[in-house]
Amino acid sequence: MKVLVTGGGGFLGRHIVEKLLARGDQVRVLGRRSYFDLAHRGVECVKADIIVNDAVVAACDGVDAVFHVAARAGIWGDYKDYYDSNVRGAENVIDACIVHGVKKLVYTSTPSVVYGRESISGGDESLPYPDKFLTAYAATKAEAERRILIANEKHKVNTCALRPHLVWGPGDTNLIPRLIKKAKAGKLRQVGDGHNTVSASYVENVADAHLAACDRLEEDSPVCGQAYFISDEPPVNCWKFINRLLEGLRCPPAGKPVKLKTAYALGAVLEAAYKLFNLKSEPPMTRFLALQLATSHWFKTDRARRDLGWSPAVGLDEGLRRTFDSYQKKDPA
Repeated sequence: MKVLVTGGGGFLGRHIVEKLLARGDQVRVLGRRSYFDLAHRGVECVKADIIVNDAVVAACDGVDAVFHVAARAGIWGDYKDYYDSNVRGAENVIDACIVHGVKKLVYTSTPSVVYGRESISGGDESLPYPDKFLTAYAATKAEAERRILIANEKHKVNTCALRPHLVWGPGDTNLIPRLIKKAKAGKLRQVGDGHNTVSASYVENVADAHLAACDRLEEDSPVCGQAYFISDEPPVNCWKFINRLLEGLRCPPAGKPVKLKTAYALGAVLEAAYKLFNLKSEPPMTRFLALQLATSHWFKTDRARRDLGWSPAVGLDEGLRRTFDSYQKKDPA
């Protein structure tokens, strides 16, 4: 099978590419950079931006399936930038699949598409999109997910969306580096009472789920047009997990707690100030971040296990061991 992975040079994308190569698939990657290490291993690399329709259409020529992983992530920034990358990018991928008759499209979504402002404990795929979102990222990912899933019926492209939560592991370019930076600077404080429970997803387990979805994305399959929560089980205590990561990475633990109400109010003030003065950097606290750090948000994976035949192969302890080993190789000291 010949496969295109958008964002294949990124954190999750690379793990998907690794899994595809290991089973003998031909892989093409679309990304904004050059990936010489992947090219050396026989991966066809296309340097282009996901928002350029012609480039995306060209990249889909001759492939049997597409993993659309590329996205603009983050909790701050201009809505237009997120819309262009996430919504227009998804539309370009759909167009490309239609032009070339590609029948399989697996979309990497996020549980943020159903997160409003309240805790979610044991949420499943019946959860609706909220009326309002606190971040442009969540709003645009939800809109992109809608369009991807609608394409299953409207354009006869077999599609599904996977919603992995808090993806972590070797090669992480987001969660772990942010934690390390804040912890070493003494700026990481526990938000809330520390009792909140969250889903977390070891990256190789998430990559396995993507391949399982693609393999089952056949005509009239129950997978077609569906969204799936993907995470390890059981869920973890948010702050125990964070501090365990920090300990293994030789970083100081989170500082003394701050109340959610206080952090949320600070986030609101900082958001207003950053908008007023047109500051482009990310505020140290936002309302969304405060809620994510203090509330529970964990999800059931029953549907993914049933329809995809998937279950997490790597447990928490083993995932942590592999992650710590990978960081020690980069920084032996």
